[in-house]
Formats: sequence, structure tokens, C-alpha cells
Amino acid sequence: MREEPKTRKRLKNIIGDHIIHHLRRYTIVVLLLFIGIILGVIFVNNLADEQKVEIENYITTFITSLKEGGSIDKIGLLLDSLKNNIGIGILLWFLGCTVIGIPILYLVIAFRGFCLGYTISTVIAILGTGKGSLLIASSMLLQNIFFIPCILALGVSGMKLYESIMKDKRRENIKLEIVRHTLFSLIMIMLLALSSVVEVYGSTNLLQFLIKYI
Repeated sequence: MREEPKTRKRLKNIIGDHIIHHLRRYTIVVLLLFIGIILGVIFVNNLADEQKVEIENYITTFITSLKEGGSIDKIGLLLDSLKNNIGIGILLWFLGCTVIGIPILYLVIAFRGFCLGYTISTVIAILGTGKGSLLIASSMLLQNIFFIPCILALGVSGMKLYESIMKDKRRENIKLEIVRHTLFSLIMIMLLALSSVVEVYGSTNLLQFLIKYI
């Protein structure tokens, strides 16, 4: 059995130590995400019949188009995804830099959970558990492996900055914590950009390959 490469092992240790060190904060943002997911599921279950029919028509038309060989504008999709992902990264960075922005940061994370719960619940309600799960796995799973941890980490970084400033309001400390938050946020934003690439060139190709089973 080969030894695990030192770089990969070191990266795992860094990530593990980071999560353990900020476990309380990660617990809070994960709970916010799950609350959003639950609210999204509840919202779908209480949709009016007319709204359900509109959503069903949209999903059915999309699937039919792909099955009939319809093309996907990957460049346009990539640009839209980059704009959305980088945009939310910048928003979370900015909210983390401001004391009054922390409650809004919480709402943004909960809203992303709401969108996730809404989408998953809608697809399963319309296509059923089997085909719905296949569509979700092929179209959403890969990019969210990067996306969800990144927005959670950005939320934690903003919380850490806020708590550090509240404990030590010296100008030197504030500057140092903002620089740390900004550098960490830049790394997360780059990973969010990678999530967009994975979405367009990974999930899209996987969806086109599996669409015949949906």
C-alpha cells in the first residue's frame, strides 16, 4: 500500500485543524444552511397547483430538449455561473468585513440552503425519487462539492473577523484581521470559480450522458 503523498496529507491536516478550531462557527453556519433547506422543502410542499404545473412544464420541456439533442450554450452558462458564484463570494467577503453585515451574511447562507432545498424537493416531486435523484446527482452534485464548503467557510471567516474585532478593537488588530479575512476569501472565491467550471464542463456533460435514463 502506497504512502499518502505528503502534500495531500498536509492539506487534509490543515483543513481538519481549521474545522476543529472553528467547530462552533461551522456548526452555526451548517445549521443555518439546513434550516434554509427545510424551509425550501416546506415552501415547495405548499405551492399552489398552478405554480406546480408551471414548474413541471419547465422541467419536462428542459429534459425533452436534451433528449432530442438540444445544445447547451456552455460559454453563456459559464459566464452566468461565474458571475453568480464570484458575486456571492464577494458579497460574503464584504458582509464579513462589516459588523452590521453579519446578520445579512447569515441570511445569505440560509437563502442558499433554501434554494437548494427548493430545487431538490421540486425535482423529486415532479420526477419521482429515482429519476429525480439521478437528475439532481448529475446536474448539481459535482459543483456543490466545492460551492457549499466555500460559502460555509466564508461565513465562518466573517464570524471570526467580527468576534476578533469585538474582543480587540485596536486599529492594528482590525487591519490584521481584515487582511486575513480578505486573503482567505480570495482563496474561497477562486474555488467558487472552479465550481463554475466543474458545473459547466463536468455536470453538464454528465447530465447529457445520463439524460436518456431520466
